Amino acid sequence: MTPIPILYAKRPADQLRLAEIKQRLSLRPMLLEDAQAEGGESRASQVRQIIRQVQREGDAGLVDCIWRFEKAAVRVEQLRVPPAEIAAARAEADPAFIAAMGVAIANVRRYQQAMLPAAPAALSPRASKDGEARLAVRYVPLDRVGLYIPGGAAAYPSSVIMTAVPAQVAGVKSICIATPLREGRVSSAVLAAAALVGIDEVYSMGGAQAIAALALGTATIPAVDKIVGPGNTWVQLAKKELFGIVDIDSFAGPSEVVVLADETADPAIVAAELLAQAEHAPGSCLLVTCSEALAGAAQGQMARQLDGLSRREITIKALEFASAVIVEENPAAAIDLVNALAPEHLQIMTRDGRADAGRIRHAGAIFIGVATPVAAGDYLAGPSHVLPTSGTARFFSGLSAESFRKRISVVELDAAALGECAEAIETLAMAEGFDGHARSVAVRNRG
Repeated sequence: MTPIPILYAKRPADQLRLAEIKQRLSLRPMLLEDAQAEGGESRASQVRQIIRQVQREGDAGLVDCIWRFEKAAVRVEQLRVPPAEIAAARAEADPAFIAAMGVAIANVRRYQQAMLPAAPAALSPRASKDGEARLAVRYVPLDRVGLYIPGGAAAYPSSVIMTAVPAQVAGVKSICIATPLREGRVSSAVLAAAALVGIDEVYSMGGAQAIAALALGTATIPAVDKIVGPGNTWVQLAKKELFGIVDIDSFAGPSEVVVLADETADPAIVAAELLAQAEHAPGSCLLVTCSEALAGAAQGQMARQLDGLSRREITIKALEFASAVIVEENPAAAIDLVNALAPEHLQIMTRDGRADAGRIRHAGAIFIGVATPVAAGDYLAGPSHVLPTSGTARFFSGLSAESFRKRISVVELDAAALGECAEAIETLAMAEGFDGHARSVAVRNRG
C-alpha cells in the first residue's frame, strides 16, 4: 500500500495530522531558523558568513565558496561559461529537444505579451475651471536581472524559459544566468536553453554564494537589480538576507499540488497527477475530495503506479513527508480547505471545474479539467512555472513579465491647479510639524 494516508477532515486526530503536514510545508522553520537554533551554527548564520566572504573577497571568495560547498574546482577565469560552449550545446542538442523548447518559448512569449498591462491614460484628480492637474504612471523595465537555475538534483532547462522569456517581454536588456556545476560541468541542456532564448552570459555557480555574487557583484560578475528562480534552502536564505539590496521574486519551499476532485474524476488520472508532483525532491501532493470512494480508489492507483516510476524512492519520501488524501464531506468546506492551503498548483477535476475555480482566492496556478495536467504549465502552456509555495499564494503571485518592471508615478500641476489645493497641502504639512513642506508650497503660490 502507498504510504499516503487518507485523512477525514472532521476527525480531530486527522486534523492534527493535517496540521503537521501544513507545518512541514511552512516557510517559518526555514526563514525563522535563527530563533529555533539550539547549539551549533544555524544555516542562516552560515549563509551570512558566505555573503560576507563574497562581499569582502569578491571573485576569490566566490571561488573558495564554490569549492567548499559545491565541491567544484573553478578558477576565476572559468566562472563565466564561454559563449562558444553555449553555442556548441545548442548545436549538439537533440532536434526533438530543440523543437519542444521552441514550442515552449513561443507559447510563453505569446502569453506574457498578452498579459503585460499597458500604462493607463493620464487622469485629472478633480474638475477645475482654471487649473490643470495631470496624474500618470510610467512602466519601466529593470536594467539587469539574474536568473538562478537549479542544478543539484536535476537539470531544469524549462526554468530558463520560464524566467528569461518574461524578463525579455518586459524589456530587460541585460540578463544573466547562474547555475551550479553537475559532475564538473554546467548542464548542456541548460546551456542549450540559454542559447535558444538568446542569453550568452552564464556563470557556473550555485547556492548562497551565487545569490551573493549576483546581488553584490564582483570584478567578474556585474551586480543585478533582481534575482528570480527556484532554489534550495541555502538559496532561499540568501535571498532573504539580500532582499532590499536587490529585489527577488519570492521565497519558495517544496513543490506542491492540491487536486480538488469529485466522484466524476478518474482515479488513475488523479493518482498520476499526485505522483507527478511527489517526484520532486522534496515534493508534496494533497487530494481534497468529497468522495470517499474516489479517495480509496486514488490511493490504490498510487500504489500501483509507484512501481513504474524511475524516481520511486524519492517519490515515496515525498509521500511520507507531506502528502495525504483528505475527505471533506461538505463541498463548500472543501473549497475553504483549498483556499486555506493556498497551493502552488491547484488541479481541479470536478463536474463544474470552471465554477469551482471561480471560488478559489488563493493559488499559484489553477489547472481546470481532466485534459489539463500540471505538467502543461510546468513546460509550455504560457504562464511561468515559478510560483508561490507553502501557502504564500495568499500574498505572492507567480512570476510574469510584470515582475520585471517598476512603476514611476508622474504628477504635473499648473499654477492654477496648485493654487486650488495649496491651502489643504499647507494645512496637512503644518499638522505634521513640517513647516518646510508648507513653505515649499507657499513660495510657489504667492501670486
